[in-house]
Amino acid sequence: MVNLTIDGIRVSVPEGTTIMDAAAAIGVRIPRLCYLRGVNEIAACRVCIVEVEGRDKLVTSCNNTVEEGMTLHTNSPRVRQTRRTNVQLILSQHDCKCAVCVRSGNCALQNLANDMGCIGNPYTGAIEQSAWDAGFPLIRDNAKCIRCMRCIQICDKIQTLGVWDVMGTGSRTTVNVSGGRRIQSADCSICGQCITHCPVAALRERDDTDRVLDALHDPDRVTVVQVAPAVRAAWGEQFGLTPEVANEKRLATILRHMGVDYVFDTNFAADLTIMEEGTEFLHRLTHPGEAPLPMFTSCCPGWLRFAKTQYPELMPNISSCKSPQQMFGAVTKSYFAEKMGIDPAKICCISIMPCTAKKDECTWPGMDSAGAGQDVDFVLTTRELARMIRAEAIAPEAVPESEYDSPLGEYSGAGVIFGATGGVMEAALRTAYRLATGKNPGADVFKEVRGMKPWKEAEFNVGGTVVRTAVVSGLGNARALVEALRRGDAQYDFVEVMACPGGCVGGGGQPIHDGEEYAERRAPTLYELDRKKPIRFSHENPEIVRLYEDYLGEPCGEKPHHLLHVEHHPMR
Repeated sequence: MVNLTIDGIRVSVPEGTTIMDAAAAIGVRIPRLCYLRGVNEIAACRVCIVEVEGRDKLVTSCNNTVEEGMTLHTNSPRVRQTRRTNVQLILSQHDCKCAVCVRSGNCALQNLANDMGCIGNPYTGAIEQSAWDAGFPLIRDNAKCIRCMRCIQICDKIQTLGVWDVMGTGSRTTVNVSGGRRIQSADCSICGQCITHCPVAALRERDDTDRVLDALHDPDRVTVVQVAPAVRAAWGEQFGLTPEVANEKRLATILRHMGVDYVFDTNFAADLTIMEEGTEFLHRLTHPGEAPLPMFTSCCPGWLRFAKTQYPELMPNISSCKSPQQMFGAVTKSYFAEKMGIDPAKICCISIMPCTAKKDECTWPGMDSAGAGQDVDFVLTTRELARMIRAEAIAPEAVPESEYDSPLGEYSGAGVIFGATGGVMEAALRTAYRLATGKNPGADVFKEVRGMKPWKEAEFNVGGTVVRTAVVSGLGNARALVEALRRGDAQYDFVEVMACPGGCVGGGGQPIHDGEEYAERRAPTLYELDRKKPIRFSHENPEIVRLYEDYLGEPCGEKPHHLLHVEHHPMR
């Protein structure tokens, strides 16, 4: 243990503790801007400085450790003035039009400037302007970049894609796409992790709210909205509401208030995905040689972009099933349109997703199988949803609850857990077991694949066959798993991959809590919904059963193959 004094308080902490963590142990939160624990500890912003008695220079607290007998001052007049100067210098190279910024009210730099009383700024500087393709799902605005390097570190260390890098030197230092490339050629997975870890608005999703509002107010269009499972675990955070208050039924009422004609649940399509994917996996397992194992899940477009650019040889191993989002769009503009007597060309299918890559997925080849243009027309993130709710001046906690529409609104507990890492695997195994044995397993018998561990392995007996499974989240972990398969160090039959750490609950389109990871807090909401659901198996969803009886026929049959499956091709 190391003994020291912080702001007049004696404290003992383990050797190797950073000054920042030692201060936190006594309730002193030292301001920081660029710091991300375990990812970005480079003191680039110089905001976390403190004064050490006996030393001439101030020291950064995020990457300096405590020493025996140290006496520290975390907010002395010298520290306050230097810290304010550092923030003002950052502001001098930052586009400070906060009133029209997407991160206004949720910006680390804005909060620091307010806390430090930066009224006015004595420093003037040039604001960097650079061109960007406004149509790309991920938007970078270098006029707002503060060179904290978080995006570089997240993309390098967590996602292992190296999309971002430092450009220039001295006062001309900036961050942009690495290697002087355009973003379209940078193998970006559009996972959005750089967005959720940016402390300002240098990175954001393409805003599609105006186009959606135009569709909602067009009398010639029938608007159909689907809401993904992970959205219900997070949308209320932006209004200070608990998941119990900000539930999916209250959200259904809000969407109808906005003018949506039909509100459905992507969980219905998650159940549909399980019927197709479970059948496909069981066929691969019982017909060796027809299609390679392991079979990889195909629900996550960030993972698919990663695989298509980094490991194109994996295409035959990836399930041909479309994601729940795309299956929903295809069924909406075919089965639903026919059942309701609506011209499919008039349907505008809108998704609310925890994901930025979904904005790209809906434009891919093959995602127009219903024959009425794109099966999914627009994708909004959870953050965009919150902005629309605010624009409507709705007090979400005050609106009554209402049910989702039918016949695409019912879902099982298996469908709702899709939003957490391991959820797709567990849901698929529940149905694969039924398909293999003719009887249901215990609903929680596959719970070993749950949890936030980044790489999970488990073996299960499915109809007398041992199925070797793996679940990974985060693209760096996906790369490690694929490399282990290449070397022969691992053997699996079924692999689930999610691009974002923790799965969709930690998606790149979810609410941002600067410097904090919320996936582990959100996942229990989904498992609790699963536990309470009377139906916990996708194959027992009565609306899914009816869809197959009335329209699709058998899972993986001719019509499902046309509407619900797609052939994967490398992107290079």
